[in-house]
Amino acid sequence: MTAAFSRVPELLAQHLLLAFAALLLGLVVSLPLAVFSARNKTVGRVALGFASLVQTIPSLALLALFYPILLSLSALVGGGIPALGFLPSLLALSLYALLPILRNGVTGLANLDPAVIEAADGMGMTRTQKLWLVEAPLVAPVLMAGIRTAAVWTIGAATLSTTVGQPSLGDLIFAGLQTQNWALVLAGCIAAAGLALAVDALLGLAEYGIARRRRGLVWASLGVLLVGVLVALAPAWPAARGTVTIGAKGFSEQYILARVIGHRLEGAGYKVRYREGLGSAVAFSALAGGDVDVYVDYSGTIWTNQMRRSDVPPRQAIVDGVAAWTRQAHGVTLLGSLGFENAYAFAMRGDDAKRRGIASIADLAPVAPTLNLATDVEFLERPEWAAVRRAYGLRFKSAHPYQPTFMYRALASGTADVIPAFSSDGRIAADHLTVLSDPKGAIPGYDAILLLAPRWAGDARFQAALRPLIGAIPVSRMREANYLVDRDTDKASPDQAARWLERGLAR
Repeated sequence: MTAAFSRVPELLAQHLLLAFAALLLGLVVSLPLAVFSARNKTVGRVALGFASLVQTIPSLALLALFYPILLSLSALVGGGIPALGFLPSLLALSLYALLPILRNGVTGLANLDPAVIEAADGMGMTRTQKLWLVEAPLVAPVLMAGIRTAAVWTIGAATLSTTVGQPSLGDLIFAGLQTQNWALVLAGCIAAAGLALAVDALLGLAEYGIARRRRGLVWASLGVLLVGVLVALAPAWPAARGTVTIGAKGFSEQYILARVIGHRLEGAGYKVRYREGLGSAVAFSALAGGDVDVYVDYSGTIWTNQMRRSDVPPRQAIVDGVAAWTRQAHGVTLLGSLGFENAYAFAMRGDDAKRRGIASIADLAPVAPTLNLATDVEFLERPEWAAVRRAYGLRFKSAHPYQPTFMYRALASGTADVIPAFSSDGRIAADHLTVLSDPKGAIPGYDAILLLAPRWAGDARFQAALRPLIGAIPVSRMREANYLVDRDTDKASPDQAARWLERGLAR
């Protein structure tokens, strides 16, 4: 538990900065918009309708949508717009902050006592004077209630920024869910809830001070919030300069390999940081755009998802083809294969496969309509699934996506009968699963490959630090390292599993 909470201060600072920046941007947009909306009913209907519409979009989807938008915009203007991390998170969360602030502001202005407005007009006040001296003080308590709601929403939604590469307390939650390290989940949840409650309490104190016309309380509460932001800023800016960003997707093997890479780079004198929980498309685009410097991908993923290839040549031909394409199309360097393959491999519980007489996907096809399929969150939308369906005519009774760890749980519990397992996963042997052969060769090879961003294409020192990893990790060793993290008891952290894996490489 102590190790889990040791990461909280750094991530809490990043989380606080993101949430407050989003809240501030939301205020900058919504306050003048609230005034215009109260003055003009048409503007009000459009503005409130748009803010309400944003709330219907799942926050995770909104965050994901900003990444390709910013990436396209950056390409249009010739680069310079960061598409990963802080900016897409800031824009998405700011949109979520609009509705409560805007609605409370419009409601407060619309419900002011007409007699008060008439009195201000009778005194000869200009529209600006009336706004600042009469309307704003009267509306402030109602507006503060909306700001409090927006702050709590923003802090909660900021945990999802992990998916677009922005460090937050969501890093702990996502990593903990994937590896079933409940101490990490608990640390992330407690820290996020504590931050939301603390901010809400301070803003509530400011709201009370405004309502009771006690300026001291208002300035004291806002001052504490400002000090918190300044403290959070202290470590943030120096860490962002001259640091190598290591990307990782959202499963145990990726967490482990990211730390193996990080340890080697730290040993060579580089400072490193991690961007974890990335989707396949986001990870590669981030690398090509320079938002991530290095990460491990899989040849079959690039072949099918990025290159849109449907043919299935031998494994080495896929690696060579990927290397040529990434270099020519994106300036990305494929340093080499790590020495093992992590392919999709359909698997069943061993006793169930034996009872049904199923040893291959071809054997599976006739009985698939009576079976339930559980997959990872990406598989059902990937070209590989379409290729397998075409080759074998697979049609299951049901198909549901899960986080990878829970996919295996679904199979073990009997909720699912078949999963597209990962061939380097230690749980295949530990759970006594039967891996089904692919006689028609529908699934391409998935060699683990080390990819470098364009900025490192000619950097001999950087490449020399990582080259010892090429061809050095056998699949048996990788399976054991994965199982150290994924097993139910006496679990290791990804960093501990990485150290264990490195000791094996040293021998």
